[in-house]
Amino acid sequence: MSEILTKSRARNIFYGGSLFFVVVFIGLVINSHRYVVNVSTAGMPLTPAVVLGKQVWERNSCINCHTLHGEGAYFAPELGNVMTRWGVLEDPQTAYEVLDGWMAAQPSGIEGRRQMPHFTITEEEMRGLAEFLRWADHTNTQGWPPTDAG
Repeated sequence: MSEILTKSRARNIFYGGSLFFVVVFIGLVINSHRYVVNVSTAGMPLTPAVVLGKQVWERNSCINCHTLHGEGAYFAPELGNVMTRWGVLEDPQTAYEVLDGWMAAQPSGIEGRRQMPHFTITEEEMRGLAEFLRWADHTNTQGWPPTDAG
């Protein structure tokens, strides 16, 4: 047995196998990166307005109540497909107007219903938030959410 697997052969198998799997790992990382970039930006490019909307989303902690593509709290509706549900996905101006009107009406004051607080958001920030939600709605989520209602 000692003639078949010498120390140098064992070392070569170890280094060769390690090198092979490092190359496989790097290939998988590159493939995953390309896939994520193509899927997340295929529907709509990442613009400064989308970035501003994401900052508004984070600053107001919207994820503490809402979910976005299944991530977040389940206290309020899923917003990953809200622009599709409202029928304003392809028109930025209408998306802004509908979102602005809806946000201005909060809290709704309907008894027995969970109330969304009123946020002070500038027109530019509201346009950015609408663009961010449109961008999120364009993302290929591979069937998420499972229902149209979110």
